[in-house]
Formats: sequence, structure tokens, C-alpha cells
Amino acid sequence: MLTVLNLTYKIGGRTILDECDVTIMDDWKVGVVGINGAGKSTLFKLIAGEIQADGGTVGMNAKQRLGMVRQDIPETDTPLIDLVLAAHEEMAALWEATETESDPNKIADIYQRLSDMDAYSAPAKASRLLTGLGFKEHELQEPFSSFSGGWRMRVALAAALFVEPEILLLDEPTNHLDLEAIMWLETYLANYPHTLLIISHDREVLNKCIDHVVHVDRQKLALYTGNYDTFERERAASIGLQQKMFEKQQAERAHMQKFVDRFRAQATKARQAQSRIKALERMDLVDAVIADRAVRFTFPNPKELASPMITIEHADVGYAEGNPVLRNVHENIDNDDRIALLGANGNGKSTLIKLIAGKLGVMDGEIFHSKKLRIGYFSQHQTEELDVSATPYEAMTDMMRKKIPDVREPVVRAKLGAFGFSRDLADNKIGSLSGGEKARLLFAFMSFDAPHLLLLDEPTNHLDIEAREALVQALNAYEGAIVIVSHDPNMVERVANRLWLVKDGTCMHFDGDLEDYRKFTIKTRREERKEEKKKKNRNVQKSPPKNTDDTEKKIEKLEQEKKSLEETMNDPDFYNGDSKKITETQNKYNKLLKDLEIYETAWLEAQSG
Repeated sequence: MLTVLNLTYKIGGRTILDECDVTIMDDWKVGVVGINGAGKSTLFKLIAGEIQADGGTVGMNAKQRLGMVRQDIPETDTPLIDLVLAAHEEMAALWEATETESDPNKIADIYQRLSDMDAYSAPAKASRLLTGLGFKEHELQEPFSSFSGGWRMRVALAAALFVEPEILLLDEPTNHLDLEAIMWLETYLANYPHTLLIISHDREVLNKCIDHVVHVDRQKLALYTGNYDTFERERAASIGLQQKMFEKQQAERAHMQKFVDRFRAQATKARQAQSRIKALERMDLVDAVIADRAVRFTFPNPKELASPMITIEHADVGYAEGNPVLRNVHENIDNDDRIALLGANGNGKSTLIKLIAGKLGVMDGEIFHSKKLRIGYFSQHQTEELDVSATPYEAMTDMMRKKIPDVREPVVRAKLGAFGFSRDLADNKIGSLSGGEKARLLFAFMSFDAPHLLLLDEPTNHLDIEAREALVQALNAYEGAIVIVSHDPNMVERVANRLWLVKDGTCMHFDGDLEDYRKFTIKTRREERKEEKKKKNRNVQKSPPKNTDDTEKKIEKLEQEKKSLEETMNDPDFYNGDSKKITETQNKYNKLLKDLEIYETAWLEAQSG
């Protein structure tokens, strides 16, 4: 159980959390939600002890382990799977002790503890986590240093999941994941065997993984039961009731005050007036609902353009220094298309977007654009190119003057206002804007001239739930065409009416919805793992029999041998014997596990025909 009592935290003169209370019971799955800047990540740091509270306490069972995703894994050539295995410090220390400990009784205790924590299946578990998060089997032995930042964060996430702490804190775990990995993670977290607290702006993840919500709002914590949709409904009802109570109370106060003002000077009514004054003083005030500043986006609608706006004919697409990333792309984009590009990271979705945007040419084949076509292109990497010393108003003015030399200030401010930029915010330096505000500024840049086609490459990375909802509504109100790459399933489902799958160097239409794609992804991954295991099996000198009955008999025999070895290894007296025999038995057990995996795979393949 995790208990937060009277927790207060301040930065300078600003209070982030003020005398907060909440109790999280064991095995709850809790979504921690609130607008950007509300204090969600601060709460996690206080729970983890990374920062010290100004008041109050955080309490948990001393035997419970607390886990978070490491942000500081050093540069190392250690293979991925070894890094994940090393994350379980107790298990790693026990394995090391088996090589150095000489006391037979202590060795027996060590192996018993390893058996209790199911250490013998640890490599298989680490492998499942890494492949679930998008790594290929052959990559698991590659050095950590050979992977980029986003993939390194996946390794860190796999390590945190592998340890399986009794209380797991995850702060935006989907930020570095593609849609395929998110689908896997949703299922894994929904079945996590202990307490989970997760900060996420992905409402689909929250709806599928949690059973409680902690809302961080106006320096307080409020606990709700249910998933995110349930929380939204209950909060809306609570806000409506609070506002009605406030209005009723204000009317009652006004009526009493009117009586006091009218009769307090009259001797015959003075006592009644004084009574009402005291009643006013005793009245508990109900706070008015102060609505959060609503975020709204508006994409200007273009003049209609004849279809197709873009035609791609048997195009090979890639970069000058290498082979094509995509081959034989043959597609049209019409003026009313709403297309989502699916496919794992690295398969070429961004490459295809750049081709459509005209930022990348074809290596072979052709691409045709309508002469009047205007394209608005958004990429999260563009935030790195913003002039942080300029204001949004100055940057927008410079951009608009390239097409409208005499553009006037009210027009510029109106364009910014369509994406939530007040005069004050528009006159702040871009360097002081939050990630979400910079994203909104890029939306304003890309759409000021009413483009016929919006290209959106991961537009939601820095948007909170409210801003994501505003973006979905704006896109659905927009009357032009859209091509979107997004790891937000909710956005894909609500915006797109066509799905293109970018996979294995090709682009093809995917018939079905996201649930169909989820099933397709699971099936594909299973087939890929089978193929990886087939390659491993080809190197095994003795191949398993093809006959199903023979395979089943072999599996049964291996299971019996496994049980017998485990009984031997669980006997403390076993470790009083010759150390060489102990090592041989361990090696035999590990080989048996590998053989069992090979025969089980062969049996599954035979069953699937």
C-alpha cells in the first residue's frame, strides 16, 4: 500500500502540491492525470524520494520495491538482453555469488532463492519484453551503444518491467514507442501483477490499463474509481453539481445581503439583520468552477481542388547515399482522403511523408502534384529549428510576409489566435514556450495559407489529453486531405478513414480497422519469432522429429527430466557435493530448457500446419 499524507511541495514561492492526501491499495492500476505543469512528474519524484517534500509524508511497506524507468543508462557495449537481466540487482548478485561462494550451505540457499524467483526462465522473460517493445531476436545480443535514443529508452522500459517491482511508476512510457509497441504494452500493463502508477496523455492506454485515476488539479489530488472515460464523466458531473451549488449559494447570499442592507438601520429589524449577518459569516463558501483554459485549434479550409491531388507511380524512394527505403510505391491521394500510415518505426513512414511533402525526390518512377496544390507539413523535429530568440508573433509575421508582403498585425494575431495564442503568449520568446505550445505554433505555421493537404508526422508527442482532443476535433472539422503518422490509437481511429501499411520496403492498403491491425501485428510477430527460432534450430545438430506424436513424446520426456533436475537442485544436500558436479548439473539444466523450447516450437509449427 502506498500512502500520501499532507504532502506539500514548493518551488521558490510557488506551491505545486498543497497538503495532498491519497491512498493507493496493492495491485491497483492508477492513471495519474492533469494538465501539463499540474505536478504529475513532481509527485512521482516525491514518491521515489528523488526530491524532498516541504511537508507531509509518503509511506509504503518496507518489503515492497519501488521501480521507475532509468533515464541515465551509461554508454556501454553490453548486449541488450544482458542489460535487462542486470537490472534485477538481487538476481544478478546471486548468479555472481554462485561462482565465488564456497560454503555448501550458502550455495544451497543461493540456488533455492534463484529457484524461488524463477531465475532460470529469466533470459526468456527478458527476450519477450524486448521483442514485445519492437526489437528483433537477432538484435538482443547487439551492444546497447549501437542504438539511438528512442530505442535506448525502450531498453530502459524493458529493464523496469523485467524487475517487476511491487510499485511501478511509469512517466509517459509510450513517448518513444510506435503504435505496434504501444499495442503490446497496453496488454502487458493491463496484466501487470502488482501496483502500477502511470502518467500518460494517451487516453487509449489509460482506458485499457487502469482501474483508478488520481487527478492532479489546483495543487490537490483527487481519487476516482474506473478508467479514464469514467473519470471524465464523473468529473464533468461533479463540476456541474459544484457550479449549481455555487450559483444557488450566491443567490441565497445576495438575498440575505439585500435584507441586511435594507433593514440594519431600523430598530425593529436590527436583530433580524444582525442574525443574517452572522449567518452570512458562518456560511461555508462553495468555490465557483474555474474552467481550465480551453485549448481549441482551427485549421482554415482550402478551396476545393480536383482529385487526385498527388499521383505516385511505381516510385522507389530513399536517400542519395543508400538503397531505396521503399520500392514500387503506387498510390493516389484525393482531396477528401484521411490516410493513416501504419508500420513499425524505421520501416519508412517518415520517408513516405517527405516524398509527399516534396522534401525528398524519387530514385526511380514518378510523382505528380497538382499545380495549385498547397501542402502543410508538420514534423516534431521542426521544433529544433525554431528561432528561440524570436516571439511567435515575430516568427509568424516573417513567415506570412514571404507570401503576403503587406500582411497586417491583426491578420497575424488572428492566425495565432486560431491555435490558442493570446496576445501575451504570442509576445513571449519562443524559447520560453512549453513543448505543447511549440507544437501549436508549428500548426499555425503550416496552415496559415489554408493548405489543401496536411501532412502530420507524430503531431501529439508534446500534447496533453485536452490538446490532443482539440487537435482531433480540428482535423475532423478541416475540409482538406490528411496524411498522418501517429502512435496515438485514439487519433488514428477518429481521424483516418484509410490505412496504408508501410512494411518490408513496401506501401500497401490495409483493409480493416485498428483492432484488425492489432490482430495482424500479433500474428506477424508470432510468425517472425517462429522464423527466428527456425534459423536457430538449423544450427542444432540433432533436429527434432517431424512426426507430431514423436515430438510430443520427446517434450514429455524432457519435462520429466526437467522436473527431476529441479528436485535434485532444490535439495540443500545437493550443494554439499562436488562443485564440478554442481556446475555440470546446472549446465545440463540450461541445455534442457533450450532443447525443450526447440521441440515446443516444432510442435506448434506442426499444429499450425
